[in-house]
Amino acid sequence: MALSRIAAATPSPAPDFNEDTVTPGLFGFITMLVIAVAAVLLALDMVRRVRRTTYREQVAERLDAEERERAAEAGRSERGPADDRSER
Repeated sequence: MALSRIAAATPSPAPDFNEDTVTPGLFGFITMLVIAVAAVLLALDMVRRVRRTTYREQVAERLDAEERERAAEAGRSERGPADDRSER
């Protein structure tokens, strides 16, 4: 029964404790600053890597298209214009 009274009792705050002035302090500020800077740097790095991958894909597509075009032109020049019309 005494345990239930102790558990039900609401602790009273210290007389010099002001709930409005409680802050995480300098340590909390520095910690949050480090986390924010790390998040921004990671986001910038991710954007840079995604952009680089996209550009590489575009360049590879262009090179493949040029290679197919050269191969098609080489095939036409070897067969001649008469052979080209007969295939259609």
